[in-house]
Amino acid sequence: MNEENDDELSHLIRAHATRHRASPALEAAVRTEIALQSASMRRPVSASPWRWPIWRFGGVGFACGIIVGAVVMLVAGQPRDAGNLEGELTGSHVRALMANHLTDIASSDQHTVKPWFQGKLDYSPPVQDLGMQGFPLVGGRLDYLSGRAVAALVYRRHDHLINVFVWPDSGDGQTTLGGHQGYNVLHWRGGGMQYWAVSDVNAAELQTLGRLLR
Repeated sequence: MNEENDDELSHLIRAHATRHRASPALEAAVRTEIALQSASMRRPVSASPWRWPIWRFGGVGFACGIIVGAVVMLVAGQPRDAGNLEGELTGSHVRALMANHLTDIASSDQHTVKPWFQGKLDYSPPVQDLGMQGFPLVGGRLDYLSGRAVAALVYRRHDHLINVFVWPDSGDGQTTLGGHQGYNVLHWRGGGMQYWAVSDVNAAELQTLGRLLR
């Protein structure tokens, strides 16, 4: 088909084709639809509101349960101050045995051990040689407990070693016997000092040492 044929066909359509004018209602409907489509194309696409997936609520609840449970266990399992100190004392006793560092001054003579602490502590610990009573003095050393340097006196009972930790305390009270990790722990106060004796020796013999030191 050439350009002349196109012109002839256009002429025939204009001359003979029946024309119908759209009704006002149809025209209004078309214009309204065009306006709506145009408005929707110009409207910025907004992000759909974020929604927390329902399955994640279960995960959050589980995590919160773990956290709460851990806090409860920590609070319930938190030892009292006395328990903390007993653990610290027992740990010091065990470390001295394992590291083979029982004494800084090895002597059974109380007149040698006691002066050794002078200038190393801000107090003078009482030192007794109880060899005649079956608890010979082995020596002494410096230790560190509850944020301060303290005296540790070492005694022997047969094949058992006993660490006696001593530091100043103005209080007084009855002797208490406890235990920590299989070790006996004896505590008492007197003469302006606080004493803690730790050993794997049996409780009765440890209490005997406590009476002799008092």
